[in-house]
Amino acid sequence: MPPASTGASTLTVAASPQPSPVAAPATTAPERLEPGRPGYRRMSFALFAAGVATFALLYSTQALLPAVSASFGATAGQASWTVSAATGALALCVLPMSALSERFGRRQMMTASLAVAVTVGLFVPFAPSLGWLIALRAVQGAALAGLPASAMAYLAEEVRPKALVAAIGLFVAGNSIGGMSGRILTGWIAQLWGWRAALGAVGLLAVACAVVFHFMIPRARNFTPGTLNPKALAKTVGGHLADPLLRRLYAIGALFMTVFGAVYTVIGYRLVEAPFNLPQGVVGSIFLVYLVGTVSSAAAGKLVARLGRPGALYLAVSTTAAGLLLSLADQLAAVLLGLVLITAGFFAGHAVASSSVSRTATKGRAQASALYQSAYYLGSSAGGTLGAVAFHAGGWAGTVSLGLLAVLGVVSITLYGTRAARAERRRQVPVVSVQHRGMASVQN
Repeated sequence: MPPASTGASTLTVAASPQPSPVAAPATTAPERLEPGRPGYRRMSFALFAAGVATFALLYSTQALLPAVSASFGATAGQASWTVSAATGALALCVLPMSALSERFGRRQMMTASLAVAVTVGLFVPFAPSLGWLIALRAVQGAALAGLPASAMAYLAEEVRPKALVAAIGLFVAGNSIGGMSGRILTGWIAQLWGWRAALGAVGLLAVACAVVFHFMIPRARNFTPGTLNPKALAKTVGGHLADPLLRRLYAIGALFMTVFGAVYTVIGYRLVEAPFNLPQGVVGSIFLVYLVGTVSSAAAGKLVARLGRPGALYLAVSTTAAGLLLSLADQLAAVLLGLVLITAGFFAGHAVASSSVSRTATKGRAQASALYQSAYYLGSSAGGTLGAVAFHAGGWAGTVSLGLLAVLGVVSITLYGTRAARAERRRQVPVVSVQHRGMASVQN
């Protein structure tokens, strides 16, 4: 690897013994960030704070759904729209936001998105009705779409390749910690002062994170503005959607998130009722189980190396299905163990599917990832709403049945993909054999 640039411009010297009267500066690429270099730590803290704010806001009402239902006299299905509206709007806006970031800049897009989402978050606690609450949450989700659409591209452009995985890992860690801490914070505050105070606390947490992000995020030095070309974007998106493997990966991500969204949207309703009768604060603390996902996500790479992509997906869905079935028991320990298995299986499957998207797409990777995120959050939105409807119709067993149907869908898609790949290899073998025989006859 060549030595790192010092950032100083160099001079070209003529071959003549006389010095050139005018020295031409050679262009040097801006220095990229890496551990130990100025700006890397500031960038890491800034994106960690952005990740915390994003997921704390996005799922801020999920642990509060029983309280929201009681306050507005709403069913579980109606209250679940306070989560589904946010994730659904984010899913629909990820792709357009990624295109805008190509034109106006990653840093500018992240700053504007976070500012709008945080501002809306300060109004959310004062929603006078369930309809207003859902509408504000939809606006908030649409604004937050600018964060995942721009953060990965910013890191890829500004961080040295050898440090990229660690930088992305810290951003994802901010996502998971934001999602977990937001739910735990709202649970305990709601128990003491009500759900509106809990949402207000999340809003203030997001304000603090936005301030940290604004003052610490380094200026982009490697971004080159592009032009907004809807035809080119549509062509790229159409090419990704025409790829059978990418379509299967998008469907797998959506189905895994359907299970996860259904379970964690409804679990609060089950645990505050008999036979558990847990207080709101304890129900919010259940989301500590998310830490299991950090471990299973990190292990996904090793699983793929040992079992292959299909084998890793089969293990993930088996773990998820086992957790769903175990959660049917009326013992709290069994339910908690079931949540651990569901969480571990989901995060492992999500890691396998999402990493496969970037490997499969040979061009337009930003759009390929944006499409995966759209499918992922649409699955979350559908899972939250359908899971709540199933719970209203058939109790926890109804929600589990929905989850098992989604798991069966993942198995079917994976099995179909495996058979299609084998058939494709068999079709290619005769062609290779004919080519070899043709080469042999030419040589003879």
